[in-house]
Amino acid sequence: MNLPPVARDAVRALSQSKIREVANAGMGRDGVLPFWFGEPDEVTPAFIRAAAVASLEAGETFYNQNLGIPELREALAAYATRLHGPCAPDNIAVTNSGINALMLCFQALIAPGDRVVAVTPLWPNLIEGPKILSADVHTVPLHFDARLGWRLDLDRLITALTPATRVLVLNSPNNPTGWTIDAASQRVLLEHCRRHGIWILADDAYERIYFEGASAPSFLDIACAEDRLVSANTFSKSWLMTGWRLGWIAAPAGLIADIGKIIEYNTSCAQMFVQRAGVAAVTQGDAVTQAFVARLKAARDFLHAELAAIDGITAVAPPGAMYAFFRVRGMTDSLGFCKRLVSAHGLGVAPGAAFGPEGEGFVRWCFAASHARLAEGVRRLKQGL
Repeated sequence: MNLPPVARDAVRALSQSKIREVANAGMGRDGVLPFWFGEPDEVTPAFIRAAAVASLEAGETFYNQNLGIPELREALAAYATRLHGPCAPDNIAVTNSGINALMLCFQALIAPGDRVVAVTPLWPNLIEGPKILSADVHTVPLHFDARLGWRLDLDRLITALTPATRVLVLNSPNNPTGWTIDAASQRVLLEHCRRHGIWILADDAYERIYFEGASAPSFLDIACAEDRLVSANTFSKSWLMTGWRLGWIAAPAGLIADIGKIIEYNTSCAQMFVQRAGVAAVTQGDAVTQAFVARLKAARDFLHAELAAIDGITAVAPPGAMYAFFRVRGMTDSLGFCKRLVSAHGLGVAPGAAFGPEGEGFVRWCFAASHARLAEGVRRLKQGL
């Protein structure tokens, strides 16, 4: 029997990232302004880098515990306790990035054919990840209001969360829209998921990138120890550490123990020197986060004022995350539009269609940049309209 040397059907059916498609078209081109990825434009602070250097100088280049070094698990538990309420080191698993945390959660919770419900528009990794495991993914779209921004139809989401649902995937503050769920809606969802035994997987990557308080509303604020709640998080955004690839999971202790097994069979452990940098970030980095959020808020306000002055653009300033997600009047092919912007005008932004069909007609622009770079980007956008 001659069988083709290809991946299994579920993998071959995965969608290619449209964000990467645009970025690949622009990378290496001189003068391109890259706003396509969710990445700060500042280097990691010196004290965090110094902790990694000191670890390397001390020879910490060996394997360590599957769930992370005790110092980092303890620091993360203390951090979560300070933000949300009691959390023990046994509730923490250290991972090789935020997306690795999410994939480990998918592997721990999802079997082929399981029903997964996700609120969209959404970072594509959160839709395609469960599909790798042959999950049956259903989406509930947010609604865009030109005055109020993105809104959730809570009744529609509750209806989609049938007793047959295994996992609810919810990212708030949301990438790409910045939509942030309110605490009252979280309570309704948590009670509903309790009744039906549905797991909540909260992607909390942007919980500190919130412009209306020190931290966005979190399921961790209201959950009990026995709740089927998992929070995946990352060092990338809050502490300017995108290239370090370090994240963590907060979950019931029993699930964490099993996730440790999965870590062993995926990456074994996160690098010790990277974890040392993580300890420095989480124990000494509050001022970094606060300064970054203040800078982002100023950038958000600047960019949205500029966009609001352009005929044909509809943009509402988001309460969280680091993106302008704006509608372009008459534009129905956001991928083609963004490819043209990068090739003809040197402006790199992400197509709304990358985040689901609800995002078509929209563009995502990461505003973690200086006002001067944002202003130049606006000038190029005007040329491309």
